[in-house]
Amino acid sequence: MDEKSPTIVFDLDGTLVDTADDLIASLNHALAAQGMRRVDPSWLRPYAGHGGRAMIERVYAAERLALSPGLLDALVKGFLDHYSGSIPGVSRPFPGAVESLERLADAGFRLAVCTNKPQDYSDRLLAALGLTRHFAAICGADAFTFRKPDPRHLVETILRADGDPDRSVMVGDSRTDVDTARAAGIPVIAVAFGYSDVRVHDLGPSVVIADFGELTPDLARRLISAATG
Repeated sequence: MDEKSPTIVFDLDGTLVDTADDLIASLNHALAAQGMRRVDPSWLRPYAGHGGRAMIERVYAAERLALSPGLLDALVKGFLDHYSGSIPGVSRPFPGAVESLERLADAGFRLAVCTNKPQDYSDRLLAALGLTRHFAAICGADAFTFRKPDPRHLVETILRADGDPDRSVMVGDSRTDVDTARAAGIPVIAVAFGYSDVRVHDLGPSVVIADFGELTPDLARRLISAATG
């Protein structure tokens, strides 16, 4: 049997695409409907990848305000309605991301996306930014009955891309990504520019990169070789 191409799997928000401004704008839209003041984007940016529900809960906790399940659901609906209607908004790939995808593909790597962003939003965002063509698989939060940090989300994404989990690398920006890859026994590269409320160096990734210029085919091959050797 021919050996399958090595696979690189990317997280989406905070890794491939800088979506924080749009996510926080949608949060502020939902909060405004309840008469709440706007949040400072610089404060909430590290939590932008946690999703609207988690950001709303964080704001209400910081303000020491009661948040009933019904109110939370209404806020989440307002957040999602606004975000859905604004894709792609001002969201753009991080500097060097597109060039990195092209460099890896030219070197024979298969590429995929594994994200906890809903599938519809993931597909629409990547399509709007012209990135869909790069990926053999795009697997959002509802692609399966499980999601990150469940390692099956990552493994099944690789399989859907016709890759081999034993010859794969994960690229992400958060504890969720690192924990998912480690649980799957897959090397993980953490980006230092994403959405994390702690230093990604402290999460125990295989490697930390400061920009996409450091994500080279040679680095990916070395990580796969070390994991399989």
